[in-house]
Amino acid sequence: MTIYIFEFIGTCMLILLGNGIVANLVLKGTKGSDSGWVGISIAWGIAVFVGVFVSADVSGAHLNPAVTLGLATAGKFDWSLVPGYIIAQILGAMMGNLLVWLNYKKQYDATDDQGAILATFSTSPAIRSPLWNLVTEIIGTFALVFGVFYIAGGAISDEPVSLGSLDALPVALLVMGIGFGLGGPTGYAINPARDLGPRLMHAILPLKGKGSSDWSYAWVPIVGPIIGGFLAALVYLLIGV
Repeated sequence: MTIYIFEFIGTCMLILLGNGIVANLVLKGTKGSDSGWVGISIAWGIAVFVGVFVSADVSGAHLNPAVTLGLATAGKFDWSLVPGYIIAQILGAMMGNLLVWLNYKKQYDATDDQGAILATFSTSPAIRSPLWNLVTEIIGTFALVFGVFYIAGGAISDEPVSLGSLDALPVALLVMGIGFGLGGPTGYAINPARDLGPRLMHAILPLKGKGSSDWSYAWVPIVGPIIGGFLAALVYLLIGV
């Protein structure tokens, strides 16, 4: 159970700090409303750094079902552990956003903008076009998982790989780069748990005037990252070096 607990903790920290910056930016009555996209991209990089550093030496710090599935597809992770990891990641993401809500409770109460409230939980596209939004999530997640292969494992071998605490900074920089370079069209979920767990919390929590949880879009940040992770694993295997 220890590995699942640390995967839960790492994902919780990821969402707490990552969606925390979004709440600070978009909710009414905060002191961070001028952070902008630069602030979001940097903060998500820091969130990844902390989440990975905390959990890496115990669970390998996947923090993302797309990473878990990609590593398993490439033979770098035991398939029997995949369901437990994904459950831990989703639950950790839910807990992280519960803590965001508690931290900004008075700001949520003061905010009437339903879109702003939802943005502190889940992603949404700048221009809604499900097919192209899916493409964006596939490309962003491909970049993430393919990068993780070489940060964590390097050349092809039969040995399993996992992120160690020393890998926290390069992975954080990778996520930051994805945010700056690829994140604009969809808000770069690149992680099914990052979007699904908080979206579930949006549906559950007693948020004043919260509006829809936008379930019609929710499949995009789930399916896109899974496809991107699989494609990254296949390319990694095809390269074979």
